Amino acid sequence: MLSQQELNDLLTDLESDRVERTVSVNNTDKFSEAICAFSNDFPNHKQAGYLIIGVDDKNGKPTGLTVTDQLLKDLAAIRNNGQVLPQPSITIQKYSLHGGEVAVVEVFPSPSPPVRYKGRVWIRNGPTKAIANEAEELRLSEKRTASAKTYDATPAFDSNLGDLNLELFKTTYLPNSIDREILAANHRDIKQQLASLRLYDIVRDCPTHAGLLTLGNNPAFFIPGSYVQYVRFAGKGLESEILNEERFSGDILSLMQQLDMFVRNNIEQRPVAITALKEEIVKEYPYRAIRELLNNAIMHRNYESNAPVKFYEFSDRIEIANPGGLYGAARPDNFPHQNDYRNPIIAEAMKIMGYVNKFNRGIETAKQELAANGNPEPVFEYTLPLHFGVTIYKKVL
Repeated sequence: MLSQQELNDLLTDLESDRVERTVSVNNTDKFSEAICAFSNDFPNHKQAGYLIIGVDDKNGKPTGLTVTDQLLKDLAAIRNNGQVLPQPSITIQKYSLHGGEVAVVEVFPSPSPPVRYKGRVWIRNGPTKAIANEAEELRLSEKRTASAKTYDATPAFDSNLGDLNLELFKTTYLPNSIDREILAANHRDIKQQLASLRLYDIVRDCPTHAGLLTLGNNPAFFIPGSYVQYVRFAGKGLESEILNEERFSGDILSLMQQLDMFVRNNIEQRPVAITALKEEIVKEYPYRAIRELLNNAIMHRNYESNAPVKFYEFSDRIEIANPGGLYGAARPDNFPHQNDYRNPIIAEAMKIMGYVNKFNRGIETAKQELAANGNPEPVFEYTLPLHFGVTIYKKVL
């Protein structure tokens, strides 16, 4: 974070395109647009940008603001509310200056531009902020291609445009990703539209792995482990009789819809008398907890592995396991409070498709749902580098 002297230097440099100053304390749209623009780093500074709240934009002087805990919480919420995609990388700090306090949001350049706020790509060019035009979006896409680091952002060389479900993209994915006005004025060809959402590599002229996983006609042909294997066992161990087997595959939207329907239809439940005239439906497992844990496995798994996500139901428990351990900043000593994304484009796609409401909330939501249903605490396996798993135990009806 900034030192006091570095902050003073930024306040006096009124022409810097790495700084936005504002007196507003509740303009979430303005804050989010600034964070989006700094994340895109259109001038390619490869340095952080700064949103400074409590400062006069004309002279750089503090306005006498008192920075409250609520303001800091509101700023932090921008990272996780799913409105800025891909998720921005920010830190927030309060400073006391002569003349008042200021809140500073430090925004780091995204490795996966273009970044959008409510479907619009915001950039800074000089000291002004604006919505990117088609040429500027293309530059951001090309910059991403040059620095792609995650597997989902890399090109799938053996695939081509015909391997994608373009109707799904046009009718479902695109309208949920891009602001309507921007979409109406958009005259780019289909490859450029896909590339702007990190689903196609223009330079290599092929879909990215995220493109295949999100829109592929047959993702498992190119990414063999991209399916969920369900097995129901009669007893408590793998050696017991198999009662049912299912394989769920396809693009992520189809995959999640299949799993949704299956879980809803297969949770055991029965009525229990509360009074002589009233019954209550009691479930072995809460639907939403299973859904959140499956979402987590699909979002965070290692897609370079040929192993599937395992969804095993035993007589006393359910086990969900995925290839790939904790990733990046997420470590055994800070789980589940710290999160990181092995597949940031897949995470964005699941948010766009409505299967994630807020980032970094899935595990906590699952734990709350299990507790509310009367199930024991879930048990997580997260110490192994190549494996992540969770066990949830049945509520006895």
